[in-house]
Amino acid sequence: MSEWTPPARPEWVQRVIDEGQHMDIRSLVPLRAEELMDTARRNTGFADFGSDDWLEGFHVFLQALEEEADLHLLGRLMTRSDILRWLEARLGIEAAYAQHPEIEDEVIDQPVVITGLPRSGTSILFELLAQDMRFGSPRNWEMMFPYPPPEAAHYHNDPRIARCEHLVTQWKRVVPSYATMHEMGAEIPNECIVAMSCTFRSENLPGQYQIPRYNDWYYQQDLAPAYRYYKRMLKVLQWKNPRQHWLLKAPSHLGNLSVLFQVFPDARVVITHRDPIVAQASVTNLLGTLYWMRSSKAFDARAFESLMTPEAGAARLNAVIDLLQSGLLPNGQLHSFLYHDLIQEPLPALANLFQALGMPLDAAGRNAMQAYLSRKPQGKFGRHEYSVTDAQRQLYQRYQTFFSVPDEA
Repeated sequence: MSEWTPPARPEWVQRVIDEGQHMDIRSLVPLRAEELMDTARRNTGFADFGSDDWLEGFHVFLQALEEEADLHLLGRLMTRSDILRWLEARLGIEAAYAQHPEIEDEVIDQPVVITGLPRSGTSILFELLAQDMRFGSPRNWEMMFPYPPPEAAHYHNDPRIARCEHLVTQWKRVVPSYATMHEMGAEIPNECIVAMSCTFRSENLPGQYQIPRYNDWYYQQDLAPAYRYYKRMLKVLQWKNPRQHWLLKAPSHLGNLSVLFQVFPDARVVITHRDPIVAQASVTNLLGTLYWMRSSKAFDARAFESLMTPEAGAARLNAVIDLLQSGLLPNGQLHSFLYHDLIQEPLPALANLFQALGMPLDAAGRNAMQAYLSRKPQGKFGRHEYSVTDAQRQLYQRYQTFFSVPDEA
């Protein structure tokens, strides 16, 4: 991580940052709790943020941003925009329930949840399974703007789509190399932690900012309130646009399986597996790029050592194996899926997974997935470059043996 080199910035981005160096950007772009909350109330016309279990994380996050993130002018503008949307999403969700209490009666039936190591194929598997009409995945635009509740009749021409498209594609305009790592779009499904940002208990926050203070707080929290609020959001999203089964995804679920099953007891969980040495190197590049988007602060590898070292990664993977072997999880609802199989023979691998889920893949689903793969061949958006080392392969031996994960590095 200490050798990570930030990519060159587009000229317009650097000019904005340079101009901001001579301004009082903290006064011009305030990140003060009460002011942000008041602005969100004025923007929406609503006043109720729901239960108060989000407030502590909100204040810790804002303090960490001011003291540790070292945001440049463009970074502060992007951050303020994000925070206001998260606050406005809460206000909208609470307004929907106040106006229509029957939303609480919605049932989230047997969601399929994809998790696994970051950069282990969770995104491409998520996008492929989303081609099956039996699944509904929360799109970027409805996560960003959940109120008013989306309606089936206007789901693909809702005016919120265009606004979201500009905001989510802004990332690759600020750091063009990001496009080689992750495709963004308003109608592309996104991770659960993005939706959970409005709870301010989400790995999405330390994934975008170097904020050790928030990290220290977050990893000591009970995450059940965040998962419960996410379920509350999903009920709003399906109320006027029903889904047969939700298809959800986030690598962070891997460390929170007990909480996930507590809130979604009938979930079926797919765990993707990839050579952890390759996945770890890829995560380093992704994190560095996300931090560089909003700050010129050097990538402080030491601040993330406890999370990002091979030793820490292996310990987390071993903890997952211990949990699986403990009998405390419904193992019949857990399914393993190898990234290697998806790359080598995607359709047979997908058919086997559907069979394991008790949902045989039909011709329509197979054709939709084949068409998606044809539109998105590996490397379509540029090659994601990173270096790897095999020096600590032994650390991951238990994980690779337990799940039959082949070496790539």
